[in-house]
Amino acid sequence: MRYLVLATDYDGTIAKHGHVDAAVWPAIRRLRESGRKAVLVTGREIEDLQAICPHLEMFAHVVAENGAVTYCPRTRDVRNLTTPPAPEFARALKELGVAPLSVGHVIVATAKPHEAEVLKTINEMGLELQVIFNQDAVMVLPSGVNKATGLIAALKELGYSPHNTVAIGDAENDHALLSACECGAAVGNAIPALKDRADLVMSGSDGTAVMELIDRLLADDLVSVAPRLHRHDILLGTNASGGEERIAPHGQTILVAGTSGSGKSTLTAGFLERLNDARYQFAVIDPEGDYPALPDTVVLGSAERAPVIEEVLNVLSAGRNAIINLVGIPLADRPGVFDQMFHRLIELRSRTGHPHWIAVDETHHLMPPSWSPGADRMPSRLHGLVMITVHAARVSRRMLDAVDLVLAVGQEPEKTLTEFGTTRQLPVPVVSPVVLGNGEALAYRVTSGAPAFKLTWALPRSERRRHRRKYAEGRLPDERAFVFRGPRGKLHLRAYNLMTFLELAAGVDDATWLHHLKSGEYAKWMRESIKDEELARDLEAVQTKYPKDAAASRAAVRKAVELRYTLPSGEPSGVG
Repeated sequence: MRYLVLATDYDGTIAKHGHVDAAVWPAIRRLRESGRKAVLVTGREIEDLQAICPHLEMFAHVVAENGAVTYCPRTRDVRNLTTPPAPEFARALKELGVAPLSVGHVIVATAKPHEAEVLKTINEMGLELQVIFNQDAVMVLPSGVNKATGLIAALKELGYSPHNTVAIGDAENDHALLSACECGAAVGNAIPALKDRADLVMSGSDGTAVMELIDRLLADDLVSVAPRLHRHDILLGTNASGGEERIAPHGQTILVAGTSGSGKSTLTAGFLERLNDARYQFAVIDPEGDYPALPDTVVLGSAERAPVIEEVLNVLSAGRNAIINLVGIPLADRPGVFDQMFHRLIELRSRTGHPHWIAVDETHHLMPPSWSPGADRMPSRLHGLVMITVHAARVSRRMLDAVDLVLAVGQEPEKTLTEFGTTRQLPVPVVSPVVLGNGEALAYRVTSGAPAFKLTWALPRSERRRHRRKYAEGRLPDERAFVFRGPRGKLHLRAYNLMTFLELAAGVDDATWLHHLKSGEYAKWMRESIKDEELARDLEAVQTKYPKDAAASRAAVRKAVELRYTLPSGEPSGVG
């Protein structure tokens, strides 16, 4: 299942005029019986909910006070997620005659039209508080607290991810909640702004809409909504025209194939890095120690110590990414260890949604044609996989049948595609011989019917830093150097890197500088030799803005280059 948790608002969503219709509870029960959890997310205070909601025990967790407090119905444990405002704040509002006025564990709440007094008091007292509206309600909370932060805390306690959650709400304070979840739904009686932002708008209102959403969850796990969820798509790279190529984060399997040393690990590392940036969890099964340093990962196993499956599961259950290094396992034993490891990962995913992706390096060794995963232990449709191999023909046919995207790298990538198609008995469109440059792949979307295309894949940050150093201070080949020749072609000043380019740019005469600027050669060099499309566009803007001003254009070009290539360590702004 993709959606393991339903997070629902209370007033105006599951409840109408403060009360939940009796017909809603059987729907919640059916949701629970399917193996899913329900979480209540509301602006109300816990004590208020306990008085008006008869079946709080139906919810695995309650997020109250607009994200500031959590409550576990099973243990009756109440936990403040943040520090409440100083008591003097509520006293000041009371002295101003603000009523109604409610003070919860954290929240201070009133109603319109008292927002003016609330804001004035916050400013006069110099407090770091925010005002959140919910229809006529005016809620005051510490800065940064909202329904999304509260839900994330509750999901972490339950062992689930927002990426396996669908949320439903009706009002202004539900924007953050819907945005944080993989799918955000609005009830039919929701405010127009929330409907505009929602991935799915229900036809019914209040509790009827929640029942409708539960019926759709149980019917097809919201598969019909998947085409609308492009906001979660993960960047792969850019195509020949500079357009972005992305892949859906769920229900997809990627095959990365090509000759040794062609960049398969670097391509995969970049993709995993972007999954992590989007908070999708991954596990890498690494037979040869090729993934020693990925962001926010725990490496389990080494040349001296074999990984322990329970340690791997504990790391993943805690929400961390895992690299499972098999180097310490004898070569002959690795397939057997992998088989156990892979099945346990798939079983964990079926229960909790974690990990969202599994990368298997050296797939031809670990999942050869004879590999039989066991139909009784595996889902019928495997997905969320990245398989990395030298030879597609040496990979299990069942695994090849699951592939949605092939990324062929290295020499003769068209032959790699042909090998994949032949093994899978799939007619791959004929591709002429293709020569790939560094950082390029031949991409083929299996079910699209479209021909393969060149993809410039997005490098991981560590690789971009290395490339920046190379372009800033290294030496480019002669044919990729920039040559200042001047308007009459009398000069021959060659820049082999960006630092030399800036030094020469500062010393050439104005006529030479402007000659190359007006002809667009600076932008062209950045685009074709430095492989930096964004910097090329920046220099085209300089060319347009200062076509005749040598001093201003030199300064602007220097600033653009230095901003991207000579800032201190860390990730410079806008580096592509």
